[in-house]
Amino acid sequence: MSDSTGPIVERQDEATGGVYRVRINGHLAEMTFSRAGDSLIIIEHTAVPEDLRGQRVGNLLLEKAIADARAGGFKIFALCPFAAAQFRRHPEYRDVLST
Repeated sequence: MSDSTGPIVERQDEATGGVYRVRINGHLAEMTFSRAGDSLIIIEHTAVPEDLRGQRVGNLLLEKAIADARAGGFKIFALCPFAAAQFRRHPEYRDVLST
């Protein structure tokens, strides 16, 4: 999905976790997470189809999770290698990082 400003990332919540999703040009990218209480999510996996790689789609998913963490007052533990690498590369994300 997208609007005039670009793709829209949606979050689907379940009792124990959830997923961030974005569909671009018919391709679905996802970032899964689990909940560890009310104040922590654990990003477990990021899946971006080959056709979308190199287009910052994974970053788009992570940035939505970070925005949600800031708005919701929770922290993120990055178990996913992609998410962990982005937290290392972007010090501006670290305010929501749980170590």
